[in-house]
Amino acid sequence: SSPSPARRHSTYLSPKPNAPTTCLVAAAGEMAGARSQVNKPHKTRFASKASRHSHKIDKVRSGKPAGSHRAAVKGARAARLQHSKAIRDQKRAALLKEKRSSNGSSSAPRVIVLCGLSSSANVGPLAEDLLIFAAGGDEKLTSNTVASPAYKLRTTVLQAPYGDLTSCMELAKVADLLAFVVSANSLYNSDSGNPIDEFGSQCLSVLRAVGLPSTAVFIRDLPSDTKSKQELKKAAVSFLSPELPEDCRFYAAETKDDLHMFMRLFKEQHLSSPHWRNQRPYVMSEEACIKPGDSMGLCTLLVSGYLRAHNLSVNQLVHVSGAGDFQLGQIDILKDPCPVSERKNSDVMDSDDNQIQIIDTFVPDPLNQEPLLVENIPDPLAGEQTWPTEAEMEEAYESNKQRKVVKRKLPRGTSEYQAAWIVDDTDDEGDDSQNDNPDGAGMVIDEKDHSEHDSDSSDIDAVSHFTEKFDQETIGGSEMGDDENLTKEQIEEDIKRIKESNADDEEFPDEVETPLDVPARKRFAKYRGLKSFRTSSWDPKESLPPEYARIFAFDKFTRTQKHVLAKRAELDEESSKDCARIGSYVMLHVKNVPTDVASKLCHPSRRLPVVVSGLLEHESKISVLHFSIKKHDSYEAPIRSKEPLIFNVGFRQFTARPLFSSDNINCNKHKMERFLHHGRFSIASVYAPISFPPVPLIVLKNIDGQQPVIAAVGTLKSVDPDQIILKKIVLTGYPQRVSKLKAMVRYMFHHPEDVRWFKPVELWTKHGKRGRIKETVGTHGVR
Repeated sequence: SSPSPARRHSTYLSPKPNAPTTCLVAAAGEMAGARSQVNKPHKTRFASKASRHSHKIDKVRSGKPAGSHRAAVKGARAARLQHSKAIRDQKRAALLKEKRSSNGSSSAPRVIVLCGLSSSANVGPLAEDLLIFAAGGDEKLTSNTVASPAYKLRTTVLQAPYGDLTSCMELAKVADLLAFVVSANSLYNSDSGNPIDEFGSQCLSVLRAVGLPSTAVFIRDLPSDTKSKQELKKAAVSFLSPELPEDCRFYAAETKDDLHMFMRLFKEQHLSSPHWRNQRPYVMSEEACIKPGDSMGLCTLLVSGYLRAHNLSVNQLVHVSGAGDFQLGQIDILKDPCPVSERKNSDVMDSDDNQIQIIDTFVPDPLNQEPLLVENIPDPLAGEQTWPTEAEMEEAYESNKQRKVVKRKLPRGTSEYQAAWIVDDTDDEGDDSQNDNPDGAGMVIDEKDHSEHDSDSSDIDAVSHFTEKFDQETIGGSEMGDDENLTKEQIEEDIKRIKESNADDEEFPDEVETPLDVPARKRFAKYRGLKSFRTSSWDPKESLPPEYARIFAFDKFTRTQKHVLAKRAELDEESSKDCARIGSYVMLHVKNVPTDVASKLCHPSRRLPVVVSGLLEHESKISVLHFSIKKHDSYEAPIRSKEPLIFNVGFRQFTARPLFSSDNINCNKHKMERFLHHGRFSIASVYAPISFPPVPLIVLKNIDGQQPVIAAVGTLKSVDPDQIILKKIVLTGYPQRVSKLKAMVRYMFHHPEDVRWFKPVELWTKHGKRGRIKETVGTHGVR
C-alpha cells in the first residue's frame, strides 16, 4: 500500500456571529501580508514532564544556557555543510588531477587501437593516415607514437590483427580508445547486409567481457555523394548501436576534414577505462631488448615506455605478460623521445639522437624490496603442542575414565571427525533401525570387533582402489588419451562418450548407478549421508594433505584489500625517492627472466607490445581463487571439471584445471558439478596467484591446429582456501510394489550387506516424499 500523504497544518478563520465581514477581510489581509503561518501551541497535557517542570530548574546551575539546543542544531548544520563542501572540494581536486594527467603535456600518449569487425574493413591504411595526419605532414614514420603540436596531443596508433582473438584481447587491455572499423560496402554487398561478421561478433563479446574503454566507430568506403553518405552512415549507426555502449561516437574516415574533426573531438574527450586496469600501474613497451645476466639461462629484460595509471616503486614486484612475475633491478627515468613541443634551447640536449639520456635512476632497497614469494614454506613443528600440565592430565584422565569405549567399523582413511559425525547421526527412528539390524554392521555403529565381521583385510585394502577409480569417473578428471596414440575412430568415440555423459549429467544430475561387481559400501566408502546439505556441519580443515599448507590464506580478505589499496594511494600522493612518477618515460630493468622467454618477447616478428604491470601486495602468492563463470554462447562442446583451460585474468594468463561447483548464496558448502552447463553461472575454483577483485576472466580452449577459441567468461568472486566443495551422488532405484506407507524398491543395491550399510541414509522421491530403509527383501530388494 502506498504511504498516505502528510497532513498540512493550516489555520482557518471564521467570523464571529455579530462581527462585520470587513474584519474578516482585514484579518486575512494582515496574515497574508505577514507570510507566516501561526499554529496553535500544543496543550499542556500533551507536553512531557521535563518540559512542564523546566521553569523550576535554575539554568545557571544546570550548566545548560538558554537556547543551547538551538545552538547545537545550528552547529550540527554548519558541520554538515562544511563536510559536504570538503567532499566536493576533494572530488573537484581529483577530477582536475585526472584531467591534467590525461590531457597535459606531461601525460602519456593516448593509445588508439583499431579493430576491424569484418574482413572487408581495411585497418592498415586508416592507421597510416591517422599517424601521418597527427604528425602534421607527409613525413616518414619511424614509430607508432607521434606528437601533434597543432592539437597539443601525443597519440599511439596500434592495429589489432583480424582473425587473431588473443591479440585483439591483449591490445584492448591497454587501449585508451578502442576504435572499431567497418566498411560501408558490407551494408549492400554482403548477403546479410550486416557490417559485423562472425569473428567481429565473437570479438565484440570477448571485449565486452574484458571491459570496454572509451569506444568509437570509423566508417570507411563512404561515397562522395552527400546524400548517399548520410544514408549509409545512418544505416551503420542503426546496425552497430545495439552492440556498443551508449556513449560510443561514430566518425566518417575518408578525407582530411573527417580526420581533423576526429582529432579535435578526441583531444577534448574524457576517456574512461576499466576499473581493474586503474588499480595497477603498467608500462606498454615502446622498445624492448635483452641484457645478458650473470646466471646461465637468465637475463635482464629492458622495457622502455610511458608509465600509466599510477606511480611505480622500484621495490615493487611486476608482472610481464606472457612471462610471469619478477623483481625490478633498476628504474631509469629517460628523456622523453616524443615531446609535444620542443624547447627553444633544444641544442643543450643530446646532440646524438641515438644516445639515451638518463635523467634519474632508482635502485631497490634490499630491506624494503618485496620478496618474490610464490608458495608458503610450512613449519613442520607449527602444530606441535607444549607438555601438558598436571591439572590438564588429571582432567583428561577423568574424561577418558567416564567416556564409554565403543569400537566402530570405519572405512579406511576415515578421520576422527568423520567417526564422531557418524556416531552422532541419530534420529527418531534409531531404535527401529537397531532392532532391524541386530548385527550392527553398517554405516552408523559397530559394537563388535572387526574380526567378527565378514570383511577381511583384503576387502579393506581394496577400498582405495575402488574409490580412486570412481573419483575419476564422477569428477570427469580422466583425460583423453594422447592423440598420437589413438586412432581417429577412437578419438571420435571418446568425444561421443563425453557428449553423452554431459547430456546425462544435465538431465539426471548426480545420479550414479550402483555397480554389480563391487559392493556399494566399498565403492562409496569415502561418502557420508547428510541430513541437510545447507545446515549440516562440515569442518573445512578436515583431512587436508600436508601440501595444502603451501598456499596462503587471509583472515579477512576484504580488510586486506582495503589496506593494500590504501598503501597504493599513499604511494601516489607522496613523492618518494624510489618511485617513478606517472606519465614519465622509463626504462624498467626486469631481472632474472629466462632467456628463451625474453627472446620470444623481443623477437622482431612479434606484433604485440610487451606489457609490464605493477603488482599489488600479496599478488604474487598462490591461493585458491573462485570465479563466477558462465559458458559462452558460441562454444558448444562440453567442458568437464579438471579439464586444462587457458585463464586470462586481467594482465595475467595461465593454464589451470578448474573444479566447477554450484553457486550457493545461503550455504557455506558448494556442490561439485561434473560439467559446465549452458545458461547458468557456476563457480570455477583454481590454484592461481592472488588477485584483488574486480578482475575479468576470459577462458580459452586450445584446439589442435587452430587458434584458441573462447569457452567461457566470468569475473573473480573471492579468494578463500577454506571454501567447501562437496561431491554429491544419488543412488536410484525403481519401485516395484507400493502400499500406503511402504514401498518395495529394486536395483538400488545388489547385496544385502549394502542395504544394512546404507540404512541410516534418508530416502526421497522426485515428488518430495521421504522415508527410511526398513529391511531387505530377498537379495536385491529394499523395503
